[in-house]
Amino acid sequence: MEEKTKQLNNIRNFVIIAHIDHGKSTLADRMLELTGTIEKRKMREQVLDQMELERERGITIKLQPVRMSHILNSNSYILNLIDTPGHIDFSYEVSRSLRAVEGAVLLVDATQGVQAQTFSNLEMAKELGLKIIPVLNKIDLPNARIEETEKEIIQLVGCKPDEILKVSAKTGQGVSELLEAIVEKIPPPLEVQPLPQAPASPELQRGEQHEVEPLVSRALIFDFSYSVHQGVIAYVRVFEGEFKKGEELFLINAEEKFKIREVGFFKPELKETEKLGAGEIGYVVTNIKNPGVVKVGDTIINLKSQIPALPAGRSNLKSWALEGYREPKPMIWANFYPESQNNFDDLRSALEKLHLSDSSFSFKEESFGPPSAPPRRGGLGRGFKLGFLGLLHLEIISERLKREFGLKVIAASPTVAYRILLKDELAEEIIYSAASFPEEHKIRGVFETWVNTEILTSSQNLGSILKLLQDYEAEVGETVEFSGTRLLLKAKMPLRELMRNFFDALKNISSGFASLNYEIVEERPADVLKLEILVAENPVSAFSRIVPRSRLETEAEKMVEKLKAILPRELFSVKIQAKATGRILASRTLSALRKHVTGNLYGGDRTRKMKLWQKQKKGKERLKARGSVDIPQEVFLKMIRG
Repeated sequence: MEEKTKQLNNIRNFVIIAHIDHGKSTLADRMLELTGTIEKRKMREQVLDQMELERERGITIKLQPVRMSHILNSNSYILNLIDTPGHIDFSYEVSRSLRAVEGAVLLVDATQGVQAQTFSNLEMAKELGLKIIPVLNKIDLPNARIEETEKEIIQLVGCKPDEILKVSAKTGQGVSELLEAIVEKIPPPLEVQPLPQAPASPELQRGEQHEVEPLVSRALIFDFSYSVHQGVIAYVRVFEGEFKKGEELFLINAEEKFKIREVGFFKPELKETEKLGAGEIGYVVTNIKNPGVVKVGDTIINLKSQIPALPAGRSNLKSWALEGYREPKPMIWANFYPESQNNFDDLRSALEKLHLSDSSFSFKEESFGPPSAPPRRGGLGRGFKLGFLGLLHLEIISERLKREFGLKVIAASPTVAYRILLKDELAEEIIYSAASFPEEHKIRGVFETWVNTEILTSSQNLGSILKLLQDYEAEVGETVEFSGTRLLLKAKMPLRELMRNFFDALKNISSGFASLNYEIVEERPADVLKLEILVAENPVSAFSRIVPRSRLETEAEKMVEKLKAILPRELFSVKIQAKATGRILASRTLSALRKHVTGNLYGGDRTRKMKLWQKQKKGKERLKARGSVDIPQEVFLKMIRG
C-alpha cells in the first residue's frame, strides 16, 4: 500500500490551455528538452504536432500525450502532459483532455493579453476542480505588455501577482521554474474508492457457489488511434488498479470483451511497459479491428472471472462507468462528392480511416441524382454528408483527403442544421444541406440554432465591431470594461451567421487583435429560403445555399456575378441564373468562346470559309442543345470559399 501511495505521489498529470498562437507547442518543446525526453539531435519545432499540416500552419489540431521524467530535490517525478489545440473549432479536444488530468497550465501571450477563447477553456478547467497555474509567455519580446497582461490574468483567475510565472518558451527562460511549480502545485492523482463486488449473474444466483471477485481495474478512454496490425489503440487514464499485457478486459458502454495485446506510455512515440498503474496516462492495444466498437469516453474494466458470466448483469455495470465526455456536436455540415464517381469507394475508405484519427467529424452516405452521374449539372452522383466543428475543421479534413489519400473532392457550400416543420401531415425534419431544403410552399415553420458570443477587443475598434454585428444579424448585449483599453462585448447571433466567416471578418476589422468565444444557447424561428443556382438552365446542387429572406436578392446577384467571373467559357453562350421562391432573381450570360476556324486559310474562294463557319455554327447548336456544362473542381472550391 505504501509503495502504491508513493507511486501516486510522484505522478503529475496536466494540460497546457491557451489561445491559438500563444506559444503552447513551443513551451511543450522546451519542456521536452529540459527533461531530456527527446534527444537534442531529434528535436524539431512543434515536435508533438505529428501531422505535416499542423507544423506547416503552426497550429495544433490533434491532442497528443507525452510522458516526461523530472528530478526535483533528489526525487524523480513522472509528468504526463496532454498537448491540446488552441483554435475555437477544436475546443472539444480540450474538454476531453481536461477529464484525464489534475492540473492545467494557463498560458497567456504577453503581447496579446487574455483572449476570449481562454475564458471557456478556463471555465471548463475550474468546473472540474483542476489546479490552475497562470503563466505569462513571450516576455522576451520588446512589445510585451507584461504589467497590463498580469492585471488581466489576476482579474480572470483571481490569483495573486506573485503566483503568475513569467517565461519565454522560445528562449527557455523561466521554463525550469515552471516545471518546479508543476511538481509542487499540481496535486498527485488519487486512486478512486474501490467499488463494491461485481453483481452475480443469474446463473450464479441459481445456487452455484462461486467466489465473486471485486473490480480490479478501471480506466477512461480519452482518445484512440488505429493500427492495421494492432487494431484500436486506446489512450487511457487509469483511475484504479492496474493493467497488464494478456489480461481480459471489458468495455462497459460497448459491452465488448478484448484481451490486452500491449500496454505502454508516450515518449511521445509508443513505448511498451510491463504495466500501467493507477494515476498513469498511457495506451492499451486492444486488438479490436472494428473501429466502431471503441469510443471516446468509454470505461474499460477488469472483472476477471465475472466477465464471461454477465449476459444479464451487464446493465448493472453502467453505474460503474467513469464520467466520460460530451459527444462532439457538429456545427456545420457539407456534402462531399468525389471528382469522379469511380472514386466513390476510395472516398468512403479515406473517410473511414480519417475518422479513426479524428472522431469529432461525422459522415454519412448521401446521394443526389443518378448514381452514375458525373460531377456536372445538378447530378453530382453519390457523396457523403459530413459534420464539422467549424470552417477550419472542414478545411483541415478537405486538405487531409487531398494530401494523405490523393483524393480530389467537390464540397458543397457548408450550412448549419435547421429544424423544418412541414405542412404535409404536420411532419418534422432536420435538414443539413441546402440541396435537401424543401420549397417554400411546403414549409410550415423553420427553426435554427442561436449562440452566445463573447468578443474581447480594444475600445478603438468598438464602433466597427458593432457595425459588423449588425451586418451579421446579432443582438448586442452588455459591454463591460475588461482591463485598461480592452472591452468585453457580449452578443447573441444565429449560428448560420457565425459560420458565415464571421471570425475572419472580425479579425480583419480589428487587425487581428479581437478574439471570439461562443456557446450554443437556444433555438429560434428562422426566416430563411433556399437559393438555387442554374447553369445552362440546369440546377447545380453544390451551389445551392440557404440564405435569409432579407439578403436573398443581394446573395443572388453576388453569386451569379462571381460564378460568371470564374466559370470557364464554352463554345456556346451559357446562362447563369439564381432562383428562389419560384422566380429568377438574378441572371448573367457567359459569352461563347470564339474560335477562329478560318485562321489557317489563305486566299482562295470565300465559299471555303463559309463552309467552315456553317460547320462551326451547327456544332455550337448541337452543344447548346445538349445543355451540358462541365464545371471544374476549382470552380466549386472558389465558390465555397466565398
